Amino acid sequence: MAKRRVVITGMGVVSPNGIGRQAFTEAILAGRSGVRRISRFDSSNIPVQIAGEVSGFDELAWVDKKERSRVSRLLPLALAAATEALNHASIDPAKLSLAELRRFGVLVGSGGGSQEFTEQQYHNFFHQKPMSVYCVPTTVMGTFSSDLSIRFGLRGPSHVVTTGCTSSTDALSYALRQIQTGRLDLVLSGGADSPIALGIVKGFMLMKILTDSWNHAPEKASRPFSVDRDGFVLGEGSWMFVLEAYEHAQARGASVLAEIAGYGSTCEAFHRVRLAEFGEEPARAIGLAMQEAGVGRGDIHYVNLHGTSTQLNDRIETSALKLALGEERAHQVPMSALKSQIGHPQGACGAAGVAATIIAMHSGQVPPTINLENPDPACDLDYVPQPGRQASIEHAIANCIAFGSKNSALVLRRVG
Repeated sequence: MAKRRVVITGMGVVSPNGIGRQAFTEAILAGRSGVRRISRFDSSNIPVQIAGEVSGFDELAWVDKKERSRVSRLLPLALAAATEALNHASIDPAKLSLAELRRFGVLVGSGGGSQEFTEQQYHNFFHQKPMSVYCVPTTVMGTFSSDLSIRFGLRGPSHVVTTGCTSSTDALSYALRQIQTGRLDLVLSGGADSPIALGIVKGFMLMKILTDSWNHAPEKASRPFSVDRDGFVLGEGSWMFVLEAYEHAQARGASVLAEIAGYGSTCEAFHRVRLAEFGEEPARAIGLAMQEAGVGRGDIHYVNLHGTSTQLNDRIETSALKLALGEERAHQVPMSALKSQIGHPQGACGAAGVAATIIAMHSGQVPPTINLENPDPACDLDYVPQPGRQASIEHAIANCIAFGSKNSALVLRRVG
């Protein structure tokens, strides 16, 4: 049986630099940073005092006060983005038949899930304070997707993919396969993460991969591909999509944002954290995605980069793109690093990159890589510094690299 084409028909966003799809669009095209001083806890006594925090977000608009005491911040972030995605796709689950709901899955990605909630429960335990009655089910990663399925009444598979920073990219690929093979017609997919908590920040500090140089100017802290970069900025947020079979979207007259044309994933089998130096496996993941999409190097018009702002990641990702696209073509393709604007939202970053890529396709504008004032000579591709650039994009790559030697990439195609 021929594989069905899979398209994105709805998108929802809760980002450090914009709550809602429209606010996020305006922010990333303007190059507006969402990095700020941490407000979630007192960071005055630690070296890292900034994060890509979603400010002004009303959690109680999505869960009531009693429920909020039992769940992680992850859930209201995800519910807000998922609701917007469903509305954008003109889908009201309450109006679907039981048969339709059974062919509507939830396949989402998260790196840490409810880690900040878990941390709070341990704090309460060791300080002899009351723990949540749901301390166990909330801290189990699988309940993230279950909560979304329950809220919207979706009866298809309800799964969480957790593969570190590639989590939401891999979740989107899982959704892609379920629809391609005819097992599902619709999937709510994407990613969310909310890792901004004292213990988590301290854990990343022990690894020496967070920047501690820009507490005085948070918006300048995330500096992918800049020679003076010295670590990433921890972030949070939620980026959700409605995926469906192309013929299903056509039958109901839905507008199509993009087609997911290809996916590739590899593992270097090298190290728990560190990347192998030359980038062969990240390049191979990109190549596999291009092969499935049926596109060549000359067909790629934009790359949304992983671009964490660490010395090693940015240098190796640069090498990987040269291997995947060829040295000459790699220098011709405009690329940008969304994390320069929002920090690193861990397992949600792949979905964030897909959202930014869709916006670039539809606006004809490449979002800028901000804070790229002093490019690293070892990172010599076209990272599109401010103010961004106009471009016609038919095919684009959304790239991700994760702890544990994982690499995943998607190829998106503009439709219509």
